[in-house]
Amino acid sequence: MTAGLEDYFVDFQDVWLAYNPELQAQGQFAVEAIDLKVKRGEFIAIVGPSGCGKSTFMKLATGLKRPSRGRILIDGQAVTGPLKISGMAFQAPSLLPWRTTVDNVLLPLEIVEPYRSNFKSKRPEYEERARKLLQKVGLGGYEDQFPWQLSGGMQQRASICRALIHEPQMLLLDEPFGALDAFTREELWCILRDLWTEQRFNVILVTHDLRESVFLADTVYVMSKGPGRFMVRKEIDLPRPRDLEITYTREFTDTVHELRSHIGAIRQQAGAVGAQA
Repeated sequence: MTAGLEDYFVDFQDVWLAYNPELQAQGQFAVEAIDLKVKRGEFIAIVGPSGCGKSTFMKLATGLKRPSRGRILIDGQAVTGPLKISGMAFQAPSLLPWRTTVDNVLLPLEIVEPYRSNFKSKRPEYEERARKLLQKVGLGGYEDQFPWQLSGGMQQRASICRALIHEPQMLLLDEPFGALDAFTREELWCILRDLWTEQRFNVILVTHDLRESVFLADTVYVMSKGPGRFMVRKEIDLPRPRDLEITYTREFTDTVHELRSHIGAIRQQAGAVGAQA
């Protein structure tokens, strides 16, 4: 069934970005010709070689960068500046060391309206929300610890809670589990899966981990090396809910190998172009 216009939460229309007017005049773009339509509540992942523009795409999706050409609509509205309806988490948790875990999670409510105006009067209510969210991700009992008292995986769980505390409609994740060991990473996959299943916010995940993209996403996009453009769109047909056992199935590994072959082909093409230049 084809989605109607009202069903698309993210809509990139022939988007190009050069980082300054001089580069644009020279035809040097970081990303080019991006057309992307993401349904409401959809979980997408973006993979590709280093330097392909994945993080640039994230800046466009959050309104931190304006396109040089084209148009971006989020929830039907043109993006003209930083979005308040999104939350972000990065590879480095970036928790403030002088604040407890719960106070770190509360930070967006102190700076984002409409919460900011009511923060002092509603702090007990907001703190209860933060503590419940921390319990959901397995940090019950650690709410009043400082970041330096937490492991890397715990810090990243707190970072995801901070990104979700203001109940955003879209969560953007830039290599959020890349610095973690394999066991902790898979644990966090399952936590993210459960939070998304419960709340159905949109997710855009940038990752180098093909297994991660196949396990979590509805659709995976493969970007070419810069200037970045989407070369492959792969719908993940694996049934939901997915548990870790699915990562050992033939269907899962075949999908991962297919994506890897696409990235390998893109690298070869880039190498051939570079050799001719």
